[in-house]
Amino acid sequence: MRKYGWNNITGLIFKNPTAPDEERNAPKRPDPHVGSGDENADRGNWSNKREYLLSMIGYAVGLGNVWRFPYLTYKHGGGAFLIPYFIMLSIAGLPLFFMESSFGQFCSQGPINVWKAVPILQGVGITMMLVSTFVSIYYNVIIAYSIYYLFASFQSPLPWSDCSGWSGMDCNVTAREYCNMTAYNESLIAVNMSAMADGNQSCPEELLVTVPLQSPSERYWDMVALQRSSSMDETGPVVWHLALCLLLGWILIAAALFKGIKSSGKVVYFTATFPYAVLLILLIRGVTLEGARDGIEYYIGSQSNLSKLAEAEVWKDAATQIFFSLSIAWGGLTALASYNKFHNNCYKDSIIVCITNCSTSIFAGFAIFSILGHMAHVYQRPVSEVAQAGFGLAFIAYPDALSKLPISPLWSILFFFMLITLGLDSQFAGIEVITTCLQDAYPKFLKAKRGPITVLICVVLFLLGLPCVTGAGIYWVNLIDTFCAGWILLVAGLLEVVGLSCIYGGNRFIKDIEMMIGSKGALFWIWWRACWFFITPVVLLVILCWSLYTFTAPTYGSVEYPQWGIALGWCMTAFCLVWIPIVAVWKCVKATGSPWQRLKSACSPTEDWGPYLEKHKGERYGQDGMNATDVYVISNKCSTRL
Repeated sequence: MRKYGWNNITGLIFKNPTAPDEERNAPKRPDPHVGSGDENADRGNWSNKREYLLSMIGYAVGLGNVWRFPYLTYKHGGGAFLIPYFIMLSIAGLPLFFMESSFGQFCSQGPINVWKAVPILQGVGITMMLVSTFVSIYYNVIIAYSIYYLFASFQSPLPWSDCSGWSGMDCNVTAREYCNMTAYNESLIAVNMSAMADGNQSCPEELLVTVPLQSPSERYWDMVALQRSSSMDETGPVVWHLALCLLLGWILIAAALFKGIKSSGKVVYFTATFPYAVLLILLIRGVTLEGARDGIEYYIGSQSNLSKLAEAEVWKDAATQIFFSLSIAWGGLTALASYNKFHNNCYKDSIIVCITNCSTSIFAGFAIFSILGHMAHVYQRPVSEVAQAGFGLAFIAYPDALSKLPISPLWSILFFFMLITLGLDSQFAGIEVITTCLQDAYPKFLKAKRGPITVLICVVLFLLGLPCVTGAGIYWVNLIDTFCAGWILLVAGLLEVVGLSCIYGGNRFIKDIEMMIGSKGALFWIWWRACWFFITPVVLLVILCWSLYTFTAPTYGSVEYPQWGIALGWCMTAFCLVWIPIVAVWKCVKATGSPWQRLKSACSPTEDWGPYLEKHKGERYGQDGMNATDVYVISNKCSTRL
């Protein structure tokens, strides 16, 4: 039996594009995770269309739909933000989503092996897998936060509802006021306003100083949940309640993925639908609260500011939100679509998933801001002062708002259970990217061992995630999120659309899609051609350049990162991206002929590129088809035979 060592690993990544695929032709062991009725007896298929759609929706609809989209909407003009949002969905989101899912379904391969179509860009697939690995490490930590808060919600009153003994002196629901008064030696002293009131003294307005204090929910988040240290330099011990919650999260994921899509496809019936039930319940409860109208108007109502559309940052944030919300260029879309049957209508699926994802974001905003409006009413403060971004909204502002509701533990339990299910869906696909890439690399070796391999991956990622549940853990989470889920995805997405539309050939790719979904008229493809050949690459390039131009060093609140932390972040970015040029150079070096012939060879599909099953190859990819004998050159219109 062939041994799987270093030579086989390099063979996967740096294989000569003209060499035959030995793994495809070798005899394969029966896979216990493949159903008897599956079309693809080697890799398996989804049990039915519903499981695939629910998995895709669960992957696309994640935590960002609940906390990032509502924040961006009210930040950028309320309802006016929906204009650039839907424009970016049309010109960037849908075209890339359709392209990536079609790409994986056509050849039934994961993010690395699909690049047999353009071997010189196989490093893009490696980048996607590495990004999914890094993101899976910290994303499950966020799930662990939600699990901890879920357990903490089983008490009344909620522990973060007031300043208890754990909170210390710097906890208060209102800011502390002082009066600056000059002492006899002309030094400046601060007198507590309550002390002055007791002495029947008043303070001139110009001397009044307001010192903001942490709210109970913010204090609970820092001191109890995170046990946060003062900076990234102070790692501190492992926070064991978070470590145990992290372990529980990985156990849930390993159990759901033990049998691959055959088991995860059953789990998503609950995890992909339950968040909608909770959002509906929260919305109904929220709109009945006093002050809810103010929150909704601030979110998307009369306070909409159309003048914001003139700002470049609004368009950049709209495109970025669409790009990240749909999980484009993570590799998950390709991995999940690779288990479809060949003639599945991937076009229809793309429309359904994209519209569902964006509608969920808008719907979640109503549920979130109706309750934040009530919170603003209780505190007698503007909505803008109670709405926060990112972790602040999910683990500080919203828990604080829920603690003000009657039967607050019930609403808190529902909210955090919803966050857990949202996170698990996305995490399923992230781990599926890794296991699919490994399975495609070693089909004989891993065919009957997918379950143990999945468990091993979860164990390794759990261990790698332990630094994220120390006293400095939140700094690590924020650092990885900044440097591994930003420019890397934009670069991968840009190379993906350029590689398929320009190098592989957009017209050829369209013919591949028509082999799956049937022939379409020229009018049908006008919009997709315009996007793939010009609009989408230009939009991604502009977003990438603008993001790099406006880059500022990350911070967590007012805490700045040390220089070694910033350097480590850039190293993670470089580690993910460096494989793109390395693989491209290696492919050219391994080819034969003149430099131009080497480049053409590295840009041409491998001999075994095409539909996975022989019955689907047809004349275009059969033994007598042109794929086995023709060489293609770079063209931005179509692939030209020599």
